[in-house]
Amino acid sequence: MSDDKIRPNANYNLSRPDGKKEDNESVTFYYNRERRLASAPKEVQDMYKESKQSRFGLFSVLVADKPRRFLFLMIVLLCAVIIIFSRMGFFDANTTLDGNKLEITGRLFEENTIVFIKKTITKTGAYTGNVDIAVSVPFINIEDETPIFSHRVYFTMEKEEMYRFAVPYNEPELLIVLQSDKSEVQYKIKAE
Repeated sequence: MSDDKIRPNANYNLSRPDGKKEDNESVTFYYNRERRLASAPKEVQDMYKESKQSRFGLFSVLVADKPRRFLFLMIVLLCAVIIIFSRMGFFDANTTLDGNKLEITGRLFEENTIVFIKKTITKTGAYTGNVDIAVSVPFINIEDETPIFSHRVYFTMEKEEMYRFAVPYNEPELLIVLQSDKSEVQYKIKAE
């Protein structure tokens, strides 16, 4: 043979030259699944074990393995925390003043803001009497002498009362201070 027709792997005897096959040569493949699985790691053996087909259930899918159980537990705990905090009033847009629950909202109307206060008595012995209200813009510049608007309402023993008054501010956010004879409450409202 000439040098240009020699194959690079001819010295290694990897294949027959020119694709010649011998008829008496037959390749036999042995595959025994049980023998191969016996030497496989435990995770692979568990994967190939035949298990019963369980019926579909939402709860069984949610707690099928460790990460899903952890995620399900975290969702349940977060829901419980949100319910507890909402019952305690942390997510409530209301404030309380001496046993009276106050819902305070504001609406922009032309150059003024109309403030709505809805009072609901929450416990017996709630405060009745004069309530002084002061309204201002939250961030007043010292140079800009914006006056503080004051107003007075009277809480009675009615279960629910509604108060409305206009303040001379055309601002999206206002600071309201409500003061009774016993205590005071500060509240920030966003006018719609």
